[in-house]
Amino acid sequence: MYSILKLSIAMIMIVGIALSCVACSTDDKAREGNIQITDQLGRTVSFDEIPERIISISPANTEILFALGLGDKIVGVTNYCNYPSEALDKEKVGGFSTPDIEKIISLEPDVVFAAPIHEATVIPQLENLGINVIAITPKTIAEIYDAIELVGIATGTSDAASSLIESMRSSVDIVTGSVSELADEERPNVFYIVWHDPLMTAGGDTLAGQLIDMAGGNNIFSSLSGYATVSIESVLDGEPGVIIAGTGMGSGANAPLEWAQSEPRLQETDALKEGKVFSINTDLTGRFGPRIVDALYQMLELINPDIAAALE
Repeated sequence: MYSILKLSIAMIMIVGIALSCVACSTDDKAREGNIQITDQLGRTVSFDEIPERIISISPANTEILFALGLGDKIVGVTNYCNYPSEALDKEKVGGFSTPDIEKIISLEPDVVFAAPIHEATVIPQLENLGINVIAITPKTIAEIYDAIELVGIATGTSDAASSLIESMRSSVDIVTGSVSELADEERPNVFYIVWHDPLMTAGGDTLAGQLIDMAGGNNIFSSLSGYATVSIESVLDGEPGVIIAGTGMGSGANAPLEWAQSEPRLQETDALKEGKVFSINTDLTGRFGPRIVDALYQMLELINPDIAAALE
């Protein structure tokens, strides 16, 4: 990856590692009194002191916690929490959508960081058992910054959170600034493949959709919401010049990419004719956490490689 962007990513990683000492020497003022926050579901959560035993039941939340240097305080994560590598060594509390409540109880957490998928069932179950739960539910890049700030306040790592957010903003600004002058007709039409059978794509309000826009692309399905099923005919009508397949999901990790490369009906698109069919790891395009920077840089390289090269 080009040097200036490599440096930006490296700086974000350094923030998470170097500030681990900040995370460990938690804010004395917060220790002295009650901590009260409002999470991203609008719920008020209170603590008598800074949490020392933390469980994350969301891969994105796990990445935020580690980036803030809180690895030593994490006592449990899900089976899907695979980044950073240290997360693999943590005690497992079940799946993302189906965490093991009894396992969580046995680990005696001071707080559990949850996601939107847990709102209806898991969060009420844990709260009924007297366990503090903080819901982290960002839907936009700006709300990722808010989430990191919130986690920082809740865990006594506000300084680390501020530094991380500043580094991320700076890195994102490099990319968005580089494509800001593109005219509409200069923005390549992009088709993002979530899955191929049925054929699913990312609407404009998804993280992948936002990243395409920020990297100077035109998501041909930006008018759709969420992850939607589409027809091959509608894909052809969108005249994609770039096709990006999300990969990395279990046994069929590369299936969307292989389908895009071999599907006969796509052979006449500019994307296939010009060899612009790519893949990107869905851990990057599907997690609202610090690695959105990596995802955005990769999107820029795939969608506007000349602009990416000019930043080298």
